[in-house]
Amino acid sequence: MKGTNLGEFEELVLLTVAALINEAYSVAICDELSDHTGRSVKLGVVHAVLNRLEEKGLVKSELGEATKARGGKRKRFYQLTMQGKAALVNAKSMRDELWARIPALVWKKM
Repeated sequence: MKGTNLGEFEELVLLTVAALINEAYSVAICDELSDHTGRSVKLGVVHAVLNRLEEKGLVKSELGEATKARGGKRKRFYQLTMQGKAALVNAKSMRDELWARIPALVWKKM
């Protein structure tokens, strides 16, 4: 398995896969990210990140059934692996520890 350090966008994609549960396919992930981040998210970038996360062993994918609505094409659905869940928990833990180190006085001055 490749390294499990997450970049910011990788973490956002991984969180979105977790949030969408059984409906995590590239277009839904892209739409969800756009809605929640207010950023324009390109489908090609999401595909690249999903491939990288799969190479790292953080997500797994499988093809769904073909549908008439998609002209017989099948969607590729993504799910977190146990390593993906652990990576998210570790990232949250690290962020929480750093947030906890910020003195309350810093926030009062703002």
